[in-house]
Amino acid sequence: MINTAKVERRKLRFESIEEVLADVDSLVASAQAGTLQSVGNWTSGQVMAHLAAWIEYGYEGYPVKAPPWILRFILKLMLPGMLKHGMRPGVKIPGIAGGTTGQEDQPLDQAAARLKKAFLRLNSGEQCSYDSPAFGPMSHADRIRLNLRHAELHLSFLR
Repeated sequence: MINTAKVERRKLRFESIEEVLADVDSLVASAQAGTLQSVGNWTSGQVMAHLAAWIEYGYEGYPVKAPPWILRFILKLMLPGMLKHGMRPGVKIPGIAGGTTGQEDQPLDQAAARLKKAFLRLNSGEQCSYDSPAFGPMSHADRIRLNLRHAELHLSFLR
């Protein structure tokens, strides 16, 4: 296993969903050219499937329970910093095998199409049906920003 906190990753900052979609298209083109590489522990298909899954969970339900109230309180206090500065690599959800969910390996073209569909749904303005188990109720704008930060983190491992 690679220590993902110590690898050299791309520096990304997405200000819009359109920027994420353009980066996904660029990564798919790199894969088609045979030049895409992952510097983390996941394949490019796992990265994109994971990002898509976490957007979809807001509409379909989360497969994880909310953490204890004290941790939710701390996470809620951390949310503004995450939305502004991004997420750290290597964070794992306690009690979940592999530390997270949704990272099933899919062929890159399928995972990329799934991710684009999920981001376009989020961009449509459709409100999510389920609150974040970690952060509770969020505005739609904050949910978009959280998913942009999440995409920055995971897509930074692909170059």
